[in-house]
Amino acid sequence: MKKFLFARPLPLAALLVLLFVAAPRPARAQGYVKLNGPYALAGVVNPAVEFAISPKSTLQTEIVVSPWKSIHGKHMLFGILMGEYRRYFKEHNRGWYLGANLGMMAFDMSKPYRDGWSIKFENRYCKGYGMMIGLCVGWEWQFRERWLLDAYLGWAFMDSHYNGYSFDHRIDMYPHRPVDPPHPDPFNGSSEWYPNKIGLSIGYRIFRPRQ
Repeated sequence: MKKFLFARPLPLAALLVLLFVAAPRPARAQGYVKLNGPYALAGVVNPAVEFAISPKSTLQTEIVVSPWKSIHGKHMLFGILMGEYRRYFKEHNRGWYLGANLGMMAFDMSKPYRDGWSIKFENRYCKGYGMMIGLCVGWEWQFRERWLLDAYLGWAFMDSHYNGYSFDHRIDMYPHRPVDPPHPDPFNGSSEWYPNKIGLSIGYRIFRPRQ
């Protein structure tokens, strides 16, 4: 009878090496650090970091800090921390995209309000905190080897809670409300739709491109 010969089993270490070499490897992610140019010209700091998580989507984290205690008599001190998911129509970091964002903020500022198509500021200031959730649309263009431009506009629903003060630092015990409270109460709240991000950022790639 003919005998069949079987090869000796491979050592475990060699088998693991073969699996590592043969297994498909995920695309190398890209990441960019950015700075919003128009904000920087206005004295507002807005850095961001964007990472690719799939061929057509990214996650971005950014902060916005206005260090100004007062501009033309209006308080303008605030900080925002925001996270955003972006979905590109072509591939990540190229062309048009839609985004959804969520953020939190703290502020000591004169509250803006809409007067027709213009934005004005109240003749007092508020101290408090808030949350926001919104959508944005944008477009990214890569140039040279490691650089890109990111133009975007976002709109968000903002929910804020704060105390109001006159410019002589006296607290407003009777803030304007649709229904006045039965007792003096300086704590106020409001919810509005406002633009929460607009700009033209320049980015620099901090990781190699996908291979």
